[in-house]
Amino acid sequence: MIEETSLPGVMIVTPARHGDARGFFSESWNRQRMADAGLVYDFVQDNHSLSMRVGTLRGLHFQSPPHAQAKLVRCGRGRLFDVAVDIRKGSPTYGKWVGVELSFENGRQLLIPEGFLHGFVTLEPETEVVYKCTDYYAPDCDGAVLWDSCGIEWPLEGEPLLSDKDLRAVPLADFDSPFDFKG
Repeated sequence: MIEETSLPGVMIVTPARHGDARGFFSESWNRQRMADAGLVYDFVQDNHSLSMRVGTLRGLHFQSPPHAQAKLVRCGRGRLFDVAVDIRKGSPTYGKWVGVELSFENGRQLLIPEGFLHGFVTLEPETEVVYKCTDYYAPDCDGAVLWDSCGIEWPLEGEPLLSDKDLRAVPLADFDSPFDFKG
């Protein structure tokens, strides 16, 4: 199932699970099914992260052109609140965000096109996040926007656990986006 969100292009993808007494089987990505739905992506890299503590916040990250990335994010274990923020200059939804709970149980995935920030906060200990990217990691194109500068209603109890990179990120109000809206 593919659901639109309030941000055009950001989609919730929920693959079918076929279960029995042993557990379940699911195709987490099927290029042909997605293409049939008008979603054509060439994923070239898979990433996997583990966050040990509840309240671990990673983001808000992007990779700029010429190595911009679309991502398909899912939860391999645990539970997280996953967020996309539109940073395409001239977009009618610039600075707007959408958040979706992804968990091992619900099997939902968030498809985030190029031109959006991505971040998440863990809601359970030992949460694993697995995501596909349309371009390889390019350190010279890696960037971040401050996690609390976009008005996101993070489901946090107390202060989040952040990396030094995320603590030093620029606020959205001071950010010069490398992305343009191509309406």
